[in-house]
Amino acid sequence: MSGIDACLVEAMELPGARGAAVVDWTSGLSLGTAGRSPGGDPETAAAESAELARMAAEHGTFAPEHGGSGEDGGDGKGLFVEDVIITTRTDYHLLRYVETSFDSSVFLHLWLDRDQGNLALARLRLADLAARLVLG
Repeated sequence: MSGIDACLVEAMELPGARGAAVVDWTSGLSLGTAGRSPGGDPETAAAESAELARMAAEHGTFAPEHGGSGEDGGDGKGLFVEDVIITTRTDYHLLRYVETSFDSSVFLHLWLDRDQGNLALARLRLADLAARLVLG
């Protein structure tokens, strides 16, 4: 188990990592950042990525076909969505949801250089980091 700062340090060790953040999508606030922020402003980046994370998490379009509606799919088993990947001409943005014992409204945002980063590796490592992240 690791805290926010340790989680961000590990995320920044990934090849091609430009920046990382832990964000609450309910408030749009960053709980911690490391490296650079897309657009240069960490608070704006947190708020904008939170809008996207919230949209994906709260809409039934992304639910399993057998699921219900809402964040827990009607079965109490947490979020439907594991991660969201945005690809630009030069970058990858990976938003990885963190499941918590309380309201799961936190995600990791990793910003990767597209030429230097490895998207598959980043997904695996962020899944591990999200599982070990202790918020408190």
